[in-house]
This record gives sequence, structure tokens and C-alpha cells, in this order.
Amino acid sequence: MLIEPTYLVAGQLQRDILLPADGQPQIDVPGGEPLYAAAGMLVWDKGVGVLARVGEDYPRDWFSTFKKKGLDVRGVRILPEPMDLRNFLAYDGQNKLQQNNPVAHFSRLGFPLPKVLLGFQPPTQTNELQIKVADPSPRPMDIPSDYFDAKRVHLCGMEFPSASRLVSCFREANISTLTLDPQSNWMQPTRWNEIILILNGLSAFLPSEEDLRALFWGKTDDLVEMMKAIADQGCDLVVVKCGSRGQILYDGCSHKCWQIPAYPVQQVHPTGAGASFCGGFLAGYHLTYDPLQAVLHGNISASLTIEGVSVFHPLEAAPGLAKARLNSMKDRLREI
Repeated sequence: MLIEPTYLVAGQLQRDILLPADGQPQIDVPGGEPLYAAAGMLVWDKGVGVLARVGEDYPRDWFSTFKKKGLDVRGVRILPEPMDLRNFLAYDGQNKLQQNNPVAHFSRLGFPLPKVLLGFQPPTQTNELQIKVADPSPRPMDIPSDYFDAKRVHLCGMEFPSASRLVSCFREANISTLTLDPQSNWMQPTRWNEIILILNGLSAFLPSEEDLRALFWGKTDDLVEMMKAIADQGCDLVVVKCGSRGQILYDGCSHKCWQIPAYPVQQVHPTGAGASFCGGFLAGYHLTYDPLQAVLHGNISASLTIEGVSVFHPLEAAPGLAKARLNSMKDRLREI
């Protein structure tokens, strides 16, 4: 029996074709940031609703799997047309992402090209002036009315117009905690005046270091200065995801900044670590209302994600492992 959503996660679902640095290819498996974020939340708490759009060709049996994992998928709208949600990800021996020419990657590893990749083209930058009706980002009209009772929402990376609409929608609904992970293609200096419009009132802004540096390119190289500039726009917390170096937290209320190292694990597959962090962060913030504890919860969710390939790998961890890791990190925080 599903629990009514305590949390909502919105974004774009995908059909992943994964080539890990080691191991067998994962062909046409559930993917997309909303699922990784949801798994990061479910490590700590229950009741996650998903907002997304898919086509009529999306595998319906996957919904049964999602429900069994504890997800409420009433917010996933199935459009009456096909939608290309394929996402090809290949990693080299150093786990560096490669998304070009899947034929060459499968050939290099001695695997035949799967039929699902026939006609696939590597991703290009979205032209936001030509957004199609069949776009995978959710719209306010897609949100079931009772989802607004959740009061805790995370928005995964999506094109700017969709992100902006959802931020406005959830503000009007008086959502108590609203966090946002920006999409890379709109983190540009020329878009600063647009970006500040959605920052005001966010509970937390959660960019990667690369994306934040891109936004402030030509202005400053100081990460703390960048984070302060974001917080000054009315955003309570800014957390920069720094990959294997962990996270940096800036608290706009106390004006304090902390460095949090990544929990040390043997990385198997890095896909979804950032989204899983964001999900764990929101759950941790709801459970503790402590920004540092929220970052630690996200940190541990990410550590569990990169130890496997499946989007739901964090939920397969041994009982008590997440809490044990959380407790071990308490003395590793450093104010900067």
C-alpha cells in the first residue's frame, strides 16, 4: 500500500542505455534524475510522488516496479504519442562520461549494437524557443491536486521555461520547502537576470561546481563569493556539488560556509549521484531542519548510488548501513 506523498520530485524520466567502465551493458533500463532523486529520498523516509511526462511507448510494466519501490506515480502523465526518452551513457576506465557515437563504444567492448539504439543521435542543446508539445518536463496542469499537500518539492534539471513555471506554481501553493537543481544549459552569465527571478524564495539551490562556475564565468573564481551572490537573491541555502570532493554549503541566514567531504566508497558507476544527493538532502532537511544534517543525508545517498548501476541500488543496502555512514561523517565537517 502506497503512502501519500510527503515529498514530490519533478523532472524528466529517461530510458537509459548504460555502458559501465566494468561489467555488462544495461540496455533500456529506467533512468532519469527524478528516479535517482526519489531513491535518495527513500533511503531515509517514505512517501515520494513523481511528476513527469512520458510517451505512450514508455514501458508500462516499469510503473509496477516503481510502485513496489514506494513511489506514487499518479503525477506521471502519459501522452498519446511516442516520446524518445533514450539516454546513452558510456564510461571509460576513469569513469569519465562519453555520450558520442554509441556504435563505436559497443564495438570497442565487443558487444553488438542493441536495437533500441537504432537511429539514436547524441544529445544536443535544447532550443527553448522551439519546445515541443511532447516535451518530457512536467507542467503545472499535470499535478494531482492532493500532491500539493506534500509541501516538500525538489525540481530536477529541466529546461528553463518549465523550471520557471513549476517554481511559480509551487510558490503560489505555499510549498514549505522547495529545492532546485538547475539544468546545465541555462547556467550562463547572459541569463543571470532571468535566473534571479526563480531564486527568490527557494529553500535551496543545488548546482554542480561546473555549472556554478559557468554562471559566473568572467566575474569571479571564488566559489564562496558565487554562493553568497546566489543567497543574496532570497535563496536560503546554496549547496555546490563537487563530485568526488563532496559538497560546499552556504547558509544565507548565518552567512556561514562548510566543506563536507564525500563519503569514501569504491565507485562502480557515477550516474545519478548528483540527483540522489538532492533527494537525500531534501529528506534530511525535512527530518532534521538542520542544513548540515541535510547535506550529510544527501552525501550518504550519493555514496550508496555510485556503488551500483541500478537506479534503485541505494534501496538494496544492508539495513542500518546508511545511518552508520551518516554517524561516521559527523566529525568530518569543516567550516571555511
